[in-house]
Amino acid sequence: MGSAAARGTPETQGTPAAGGAAAGARAAGTARAGGRTPHGAGRVGAVGLVCAGALSLQFGAAVAALLFPRAGAIGVVAMRLTFSALIMLALCRPRLRGYTRTDWTAAVGLGLALGAMNTLIYQAIARIPLGAAVTLELLGPLVLSVVAARRAVSLLWAALALTGVYLLGSSGFSELNFTGVGFALAAGATWVAYIMLNARVGARFPKADGLALAMGVAALISAPVAVVSTGTALLDPVTLALGAAVAVLSSGLPYTLDLFALRRLPQATFAVLMSLMPVAAATAGFVVLGQGMEPLELLAVALVIAASVGAVRTEPRTGPRTAPAHGADAAPPT
Repeated sequence: MGSAAARGTPETQGTPAAGGAAAGARAAGTARAGGRTPHGAGRVGAVGLVCAGALSLQFGAAVAALLFPRAGAIGVVAMRLTFSALIMLALCRPRLRGYTRTDWTAAVGLGLALGAMNTLIYQAIARIPLGAAVTLELLGPLVLSVVAARRAVSLLWAALALTGVYLLGSSGFSELNFTGVGFALAAGATWVAYIMLNARVGARFPKADGLALAMGVAALISAPVAVVSTGTALLDPVTLALGAAVAVLSSGLPYTLDLFALRRLPQATFAVLMSLMPVAAATAGFVVLGQGMEPLELLAVALVIAASVGAVRTEPRTGPRTAPAHGADAAPPT
């Protein structure tokens, strides 16, 4: 979910994520710091950090699903965004002066995308298994990578993805419904918006300041809606504590792990690892929510992952590799 950032994504993720700080922006900051990419044990350790961040992100989403009966999907989104915004603003302490109207428009747009992306994926998770929801959400950045590459081999990745989605929908998922699928696909579309806006914000604000401000915007927008929707349920201490845990698992921890990993990994490698997010989601869904997957459903997830890996590894026909790198690097804050 959303890998950033995203996953956040990115947290990812993100989120993105969902997801947090988009990997593209984080990687740019790392490059400016003059770090180099090591090999051997350092790279293996970085891969472990990315995998740990992905598991944290998706286990956070699974815990969020357990909160739905207490506060509803909208209430859980508001708690996650609010606590995440408080963490980001406290760590980044962004300045508010010295920015143009265009800068603020980009930050507000990113905040709207973050709020919409989180709301849509949580609505999907409330209706269909976590692994299926994240797999369908991944189609958004996958389409962006395929379109940006403009190569014949991209049609292969698109066909693989479509085959996986077909199998996922026709394999007899007892809990798969059209409303949940629609929310997941819409979350993928907002993930694309998040990717594009995050690249713009990263170019206009230093470090992760723009993302922190965007998180604040998302929290300000979602909190009043949640109060109207859930009322006093958000005042329950247990609910608030679990909401804070979701924010840490889904935002704070994975974004931090991704930041350290990007100091040791090439962006292309990080992009491929982000494509494995559905595996983490299916694992979290099974362990926390008891959501099993049949062999055909696992094959469907594997096809979408293979399509995503192929798409992010395909060089564009002309011009810099901007869109694919941003697309895969932004873990949704799922």
